Amino acid sequence: MSTPDPNRVLIFDTTLRDGEQSPGCSMTQPEKLRMARALAELGVDVIEAGFPAASRGDWEAVREIAREVRGPIIAGLARCNREDIDKAWSAVREAAKPRLHVFLATSAIHREHKLNMAKEQIIHTAVEGVRYARSLCADIEFSPEDASRTELEFLREVVEAVIEAGATTINVPDTVGYTVPEEFHEVFDYLKKHVKGADRVTFSVHCHDDLGMAVANSLAAVRAGARQIECTINGIGERAGNCSLEEVVMAMKTREALFGLRTGIDTKRLFPTSRLLSSITGMPIPRNKAVVGENAFAHESGIHQHGMLKHHSTYEIMRPHDVGMSRTNLVLGKHSGRAALRERIKELGFELSDAELARVFDDFKSLADKKKELFDGDIEALVLKAEIGHEDGAWQLENLHVVSDSARFATGRVVLRHVDGRIVTQESSGDGPVDAALKAIEQATGVFVKLRKFEVRSVSSGEDAQGEAVVTCEYNNRTYRGTSVTTDIVESGVRAFIEVINAIESSRRRGADQNETSPAAAV
Repeated sequence: MSTPDPNRVLIFDTTLRDGEQSPGCSMTQPEKLRMARALAELGVDVIEAGFPAASRGDWEAVREIAREVRGPIIAGLARCNREDIDKAWSAVREAAKPRLHVFLATSAIHREHKLNMAKEQIIHTAVEGVRYARSLCADIEFSPEDASRTELEFLREVVEAVIEAGATTINVPDTVGYTVPEEFHEVFDYLKKHVKGADRVTFSVHCHDDLGMAVANSLAAVRAGARQIECTINGIGERAGNCSLEEVVMAMKTREALFGLRTGIDTKRLFPTSRLLSSITGMPIPRNKAVVGENAFAHESGIHQHGMLKHHSTYEIMRPHDVGMSRTNLVLGKHSGRAALRERIKELGFELSDAELARVFDDFKSLADKKKELFDGDIEALVLKAEIGHEDGAWQLENLHVVSDSARFATGRVVLRHVDGRIVTQESSGDGPVDAALKAIEQATGVFVKLRKFEVRSVSSGEDAQGEAVVTCEYNNRTYRGTSVTTDIVESGVRAFIEVINAIESSRRRGADQNETSPAAAV
């Protein structure tokens, strides 16, 4: 599908596919749907919802997104074989605007070591895959995997063949983050000039960040004629990650005079979308992360501060509110009303329904009884909790009591309520209060896991700041993650752990374990 406006760059978001392949970034089906809705609100043009052939769970998630999310094109990834393509089509066919994205490796190293296929076989397989996909769907994207390490002349042959077979978008991936901007510009320039039918398709770019140049390489491709950028929120993805959506979008917006290009992204949604993903995955945003990091608009140097007081443009090339980040110093407390809270939430870049606002306000009042002042981080945490909508599971914490000192092991006592009405009390000892409490929970529920990671961070300021706990566990060869935010870090850890236990019990009931098979998909 050709881009009608030559100055419009399409944003293809692959957070839910390539991004989720980042270790520790797996998402549940409800989390994927929430993220897909946030991406639609952000204004992305294409959502690559997943790789339906990877597992039953992935197929179901893609199908639900296709059914529920309107606005963007919904794409499903498939290898160049009929089985994959059929699964992808069955998942996306109910979308208002479906797309099939098929891929096949083309580089010499992949032909020899992975596929054991000659050049002629590569072209034949690619053409057959695209032709079959086109018989099902009008919008077909083709990716020659590892294009940046493919011989230019052979890459041209493959691209020409798949255009003739019916491809409407040609994506050129730097699959292993190998190329550099000048070199990648030459690749796109060559293809645009020498490929027959190049004027009938949209050229796309997909870069990985192994050498830290994914954004730079994507921008080089755009300057050479690419009109679709494939990227992820916060740059998450395999290995070092993918091209960061917020960075590449703001680069084009900030340097509009240079690029002369625009996107359909509502940039004021960048920060809240970034924070939502961080909350869902438990992957913190580095303080020095460009555009959305905590330090992105912070100035400590006296010279810089002096310049900022004179005029913001002395040391800022964009404004915080351009990306949805607020700088107000308004502090809320227990006497603050619903209207003030609503306004503060709006200033932070979030939009809540009346029902969500009601839940946030109740939580806000409870928290305000514990804290004198509530800062932006506190409000943000409450909003994200409401948006994600953690469901009550089988087990709920009724009471927690821990005792610890430096001379002996800690002891932890928990009282849990089961959905069937049972009350279970269990006490255990451990190496510290968190360890003792978690062991007590395991014994009370009968679910024993391998704790892989336990992280705690402050979400606001002050001695009474809320602590966000992220607990990552392994059970039956699957990874589970729980999060919780309270003013007590031990309680946060315990509640996050109970969320993991509930997720495991839910998976047991659904029989989800048997559905998890995952062929690798690297584009």
